[in-house]
Amino acid sequence: MIYRYVPSLTALRTFESSARHMSFTKAAEELNVTQSAVSRQIRQLEDELGIRLFERVRQRLVLTEAGASYVQEVRKGLDQLKSATLNLLAYQGVGGELLLACLPTFGSRWLIPRLGRFTSQHPEINVNLVTRIEAFNFESEDIDAAIYFGDSNWPGTISDKLMGEEMIPVCSPSLLEDVGSIETPGDLSHHTLLQLRSRPYAWQEWLKGKETQDINPAAGPKFEQFHMIINAALTGLGVALLPAFLIKEELSKGLLTQLFDDSIRGKNAYYLVYPENKRGLPRLQTFRRWLLREAARQEQK
Repeated sequence: MIYRYVPSLTALRTFESSARHMSFTKAAEELNVTQSAVSRQIRQLEDELGIRLFERVRQRLVLTEAGASYVQEVRKGLDQLKSATLNLLAYQGVGGELLLACLPTFGSRWLIPRLGRFTSQHPEINVNLVTRIEAFNFESEDIDAAIYFGDSNWPGTISDKLMGEEMIPVCSPSLLEDVGSIETPGDLSHHTLLQLRSRPYAWQEWLKGKETQDINPAAGPKFEQFHMIINAALTGLGVALLPAFLIKEELSKGLLTQLFDDSIRGKNAYYLVYPENKRGLPRLQTFRRWLLREAARQEQK
């Protein structure tokens, strides 16, 4: 790795402090140096980069357009260095914190109930969870890995398949009491089909080959997340097509009823995804091995 284009840490800290305070004098006070030392650091940094970072406007210090853009990236880098150092000191080089992005319902209903087993086996590693629905860029977000649903085509990353999902049609028993039994797929024409935005063709796939008429598979209220559509089904708003493993408790307690034996298993699956440059991160690999074992148990059920 070539570092000749990376300015000194002292220069970057001086630049960030000056930009935050918009004052060389206040930056000098914060850094416990002289105002002339700050001015010298900024001048040397600008000479090294060949770009003006500050200018004087009516005796006030202001960032140039380039400086305003640069300071945002410098601040991110300094924050990452600070976080890495605190992490190292806290865990003495063993374990550490793993920041994992996860789909909300998958995280709350499948991953979190199992995390206790991981923590008991690896108390030196803290798994911090953030929720994500849309795809994101590892380069722009400080995330170590992600669990997402889709295919394995995510450029610049490594993907480990965890599990697929069996989608089954369900509704609340109260809906059947109010409207009557649903004996055949054709009976769904009299019911509201609850839709998930991230699975726009789910009902179409399930209804394929059922010889049904007068059913629009795309009609019905749309929801952003599985936990929303689960609650909608529980309250009798309509019939939902849901992953069986996410609603095991509701099915076992009779809160939801599976309408037919038919299920669909699409080509997409849940994956653990992480950037190639984190392939050798020990705490990520420890979590990866544990997660793959847990997923294998799920697939065997």
